[in-house]
Amino acid sequence: MNAVPQLSSALSLHQRATRIRRHALLMGQVQGQGYIGQALGAADLLAVSYFHALNYRHDDPEWEGRDRFYLSIGHYAIALYAALLEAGIIPEAERETYGTDESRLPMSGMAAYTPGMEITGGSLGHGLGIAIGACLGLKRKSSKSFVYNLLSDGELNEGSTWEAVMSASHWQLDNLIAIIDVNNQQADGHSSDILAFEPIVDRWQAFGWYTQRVNGNDIAALTEAFDAARSWSKPQPRVIICDTKMGKGVPFLERREKTHFIRVDANEWDQALSALEQGNSHE
Repeated sequence: MNAVPQLSSALSLHQRATRIRRHALLMGQVQGQGYIGQALGAADLLAVSYFHALNYRHDDPEWEGRDRFYLSIGHYAIALYAALLEAGIIPEAERETYGTDESRLPMSGMAAYTPGMEITGGSLGHGLGIAIGACLGLKRKSSKSFVYNLLSDGELNEGSTWEAVMSASHWQLDNLIAIIDVNNQQADGHSSDILAFEPIVDRWQAFGWYTQRVNGNDIAALTEAFDAARSWSKPQPRVIICDTKMGKGVPFLERREKTHFIRVDANEWDQALSALEQGNSHE
């Protein structure tokens, strides 16, 4: 494994994931809202990304030799901010500014505002294409850096995503690792009902990608998959399909009727934090 974990610490990946969830809940509490279900669900894959897989310098987020992490899903910004806070790229003091005027942490991700936010998230379906452009540019510079691109199962509805999938295979972009958060939710309902994406593994393989599917809330499985993707020797782009549970780590949110935007009442934020801490103490 070539990647070097940042911020030397005895904290385990599980502890990092728990802390990422806590950062997200505290930010959500500031505004009384946010895509917290997705943030809790994606915390494990973000912990593995930032504390196992990625090469970066927390004190120099524009370091040329870094691996890039592209968040295609702009409304997942609260999740990525939580990871950037935990990684030390964003000072923890800024957590309380989430979504406020003049904040570097707007509610939808914007590259011009936030250290470590590589691209601006807007209409879905564009992130993978941007990542491909970055991969081509890095290859022209003979860079050894990887581009990781987190996208959603809902983005598989977009034709632009599949054009990008085909293009990456054509150009043999072995410096590209796509990560798909499969929580089966999008704005209009269950992703599988809006436009079926199964058999998802077969489809990505058919487009020439090295494809793995794992439980996206199993840190051991994620670590193994990230290692395999990075070390894969054939000239292919790589994809890790991650099945995640919205609200993961907070049992009453895990059980709540799943919608694209899980509402949390004002009195529930502290309850969620307590439930997270209690659950972590039993691990």
